[in-house]
Amino acid sequence: MLLWLLRAAYVALLVGVSAFAADVFAQKGDEVRAIVIPVVMLLFGGVVLLTDMREKPKQIATISAVYLGLLLGLLLGWLFSMAAEPLLEAAFGDGHRMIRVFRVLITVVSCYVTISTLLQTKDEFRFIIPYVEFSKQVKGGRPLVLDTSVIIDGRVADVCDTRLLDAKLVVPRFVLQELQAIADSSDRLKRNRGRRGLDVLKRLQGNPKLDVQLHDGNIPELRTGERIRVDERLVILAKALGGRVVTNDFNLNKVAQLQGVEVINLNEVANALKTVALPGEVLPVRLVKPGDQIGQGVGYLEDGTMVVVEQGRNLIGQGVSIVVTSVLQTPAGRMIFGRPDQRLSGTHTPVPGGAGGQSGTGFHAPPGDAHRGPDASRG
Repeated sequence: MLLWLLRAAYVALLVGVSAFAADVFAQKGDEVRAIVIPVVMLLFGGVVLLTDMREKPKQIATISAVYLGLLLGLLLGWLFSMAAEPLLEAAFGDGHRMIRVFRVLITVVSCYVTISTLLQTKDEFRFIIPYVEFSKQVKGGRPLVLDTSVIIDGRVADVCDTRLLDAKLVVPRFVLQELQAIADSSDRLKRNRGRRGLDVLKRLQGNPKLDVQLHDGNIPELRTGERIRVDERLVILAKALGGRVVTNDFNLNKVAQLQGVEVINLNEVANALKTVALPGEVLPVRLVKPGDQIGQGVGYLEDGTMVVVEQGRNLIGQGVSIVVTSVLQTPAGRMIFGRPDQRLSGTHTPVPGGAGGQSGTGFHAPPGDAHRGPDASRG
């Protein structure tokens, strides 16, 4: 609304100045200039207005580069003209018109060089030119750009409730469109996942402790006219904003790191916060199913960590205390290996492979659930 009021005031002033110029020349009896000059002024002002209305996505960094380049160009042009003035006077004589022509030429060349240089290097000047940081998208702490997978997962909302993340959260509009497409899917499972993602996003926006921004994603790097995948657009946007990507997607994690964009993987954060178990420590666990190796039982801790118990198949369905023999850290999560605590049972059951709790032939990664890790069932 304010922008349209500004444009209306601009048009009114432009018409008033043109009418005043026409009246001045008409009083002098110069009928030709009384018509030509106002028309030229109106055309020039109209071109400026139309250009402003057409170029809607303006970048403050570009405007600042032009502004600063113009100032530097005028200053350098004046300095160079002063330095070259003795040579020009010696060549053309004092007061010659060519001296003024060369002054204008030097100033124009200086302005062009400075503006061109700053336009091509405006991203590298952010630390030198303070007012290039006027843009809200790069001001303050580094923003966190949310991926579709991490919104659907929902744990990011729980993490934000703890106030561990105090940076601005950026949700690109193309991510929101992908969530809406998933929520409108004919597949019931996808539809539920999409609706869950929208609910999580609404929860994030309703958190008064968070600054959640819905970004249009309208940056020069994405205005190529080509169809770019959501993951690639996410990485490009995060790189342009100087932010970090928050995701659960392993492939997106690797692609972003290859392009120099930092990534926060919530699965890695969850794994880092899981219970630390040391060999020899006693843990209570309830065995729920058999493992892939002979005699193995499988259970889970409260945080979802998988526990593989040697000689535990006969104890399935029971809560037992186990002695930790080893811990395996995988990209999918942490796995704990152990054996029943013989001190509590009062029996002595030999464990194949010795204290390690693994078979004498070494541990072979089974193809089943026992080695996909606790995060594999999240989809």
